[in-house]
Amino acid sequence: MCHYDTSSYIIVTSYIEREIRSIASRALKTMPVVVITGMRQTGKTTFLQNDPLFKKLGYISLDDFATLQTALSQPEALLASDDRLIIDEAQKAPALLTAIKKVVDKNRSVGRFVLSGSANFALLKGMSETLAGRALYLTLQPFSRREVQGTIKQQPFLVRLLSAKDVPSLQAGISVDVGDILRGGMPPVAALSSIETPLWFRGFEQTYVERDIRDLARVEDMLGFRNVIKLASLRSGQILNMSQLARDARLSVVTTTRYLQLAETSFLFRRLSPFLRNRSSRLIKSPKLYVADSGLACHLAGVESMGSRDEEPMRGVLFETYVLQNISSILDAHLPNAGIAYWHVQGRHEVDFIIENGNKCIAIELKASTRWSESDLTSLKIFAEKTPSCQASLLAYNGTETARIGPKLWAVPMEVMLG
Repeated sequence: MCHYDTSSYIIVTSYIEREIRSIASRALKTMPVVVITGMRQTGKTTFLQNDPLFKKLGYISLDDFATLQTALSQPEALLASDDRLIIDEAQKAPALLTAIKKVVDKNRSVGRFVLSGSANFALLKGMSETLAGRALYLTLQPFSRREVQGTIKQQPFLVRLLSAKDVPSLQAGISVDVGDILRGGMPPVAALSSIETPLWFRGFEQTYVERDIRDLARVEDMLGFRNVIKLASLRSGQILNMSQLARDARLSVVTTTRYLQLAETSFLFRRLSPFLRNRSSRLIKSPKLYVADSGLACHLAGVESMGSRDEEPMRGVLFETYVLQNISSILDAHLPNAGIAYWHVQGRHEVDFIIENGNKCIAIELKASTRWSESDLTSLKIFAEKTPSCQASLLAYNGTETARIGPKLWAVPMEVMLG
């Protein structure tokens, strides 16, 4: 049997508090099992070992070979104690989830188990059914601006906007530095110099392919898999066309679909569904595809610097990627039932992000430059006209001043919107 020791719990002085802790705290008081998932290196283990929220829980990791062997051969042995327990990298032993189900069914005390892993349990065959009705799934995103800046105690701008009838305050902001886009939010990158950052992402890519994918599934054509990942990264922020992606990768649609699903299961990519509440026959119904972190997107796409749109064609898309990961972090922590979509009327109008929460929504159009013009507002105005539930429309640009343009329309600094 594997033994664990809560005395090894150590507070790291440089630990950055994660915004998701608030909903994790509520989950521990509500559900028998809480599952913390997210892309590798987003800080799940650091969060579980250093946040005071988990200091009274035992900790084991299935990265340890002996512990993993016990979990595979004698899963009940790991759960013999009545102590509350954290199990890191739990996706490596599916049989352990069946044993957890049996324990929980006998005693449904809340906060009994905290599971973590760098795979989306909800997408892993069999895992989601095993813990159905017994677990709450939370995703730890890469660092957000709020976390890095230490402002998570303040209510987020977007949360205030969804609950108010007006923009909470017309404050000025600062421009988002393109260096923030290039670095992204992976915690280890925050402590590295710009010279070391490309090396770190190179190592991350190698580790991801060699470790995560081989753990999740048998992929014999690793070159083909890497090619799909590279080509998909170049399409970040675009409507997903699987047939075209397969053709460019010189693989079958079935194989390309499988490879991309594996990448999504390990949180490397995420899909953004279309907003279909409007009844228009020309609405695009295919999802958009985004890399989960802007720094990783830059690395995979070979982008090392960002000048104007003419100098770097992916500039706007990379800003979108950065904003999406920040919005996701905010919503996951404060409005877990909210959704993010995009709106596109074929050949006519498009709005980058639609945030839906209950019967309200917010439309957000992004502009990576420091200035905006009247033509940038067209799609926002059309969407608001067609969508009575639209609470507000925001043109989020990389400038510094907030301007009220109409009853439900504002130009807002990107930095303010993400605060």
